[in-house]
Amino acid sequence: MKKQIEFSSHTGNLALMRNCVRNFLEKFPFSERQRTLMVLGVDEACTNIIRHAYHLRDDQLISLSLESKNDCVCLRLRDYGAKPKLGAMDSRPSDLIKPGGLGLHLIRNAFDQVDYILRRRGTELVLTKNLAQ
Repeated sequence: MKKQIEFSSHTGNLALMRNCVRNFLEKFPFSERQRTLMVLGVDEACTNIIRHAYHLRDDQLISLSLESKNDCVCLRLRDYGAKPKLGAMDSRPSDLIKPGGLGLHLIRNAFDQVDYILRRRGTELVLTKNLAQ
């Protein structure tokens, strides 16, 4: 099963994206907590794309692919914006009290595997969650 949606980088589209992800994940044997964390993780990733790759421009393309495989679900976010600087995707320690950086911690806790693939134009973020717990 595979689904793909594309939307502009306007923050008003994030609620629709969250609903789409939640509806997709409801078909799998995840707990409500796991589903909620994954939805929040994808939302955080989209927010990071809008903020860092597109520098708050609200007219840029974000593509989200949702795919189920035999043993996992795989969500791919694709942007065509500025590539992250080296080290920018390292999360800070969760006990360090200051703004920023916890979103990456949330994303890594929600998914079993998080891969950033730098493309010629933009970045592809691959989020994988295993079905067997």
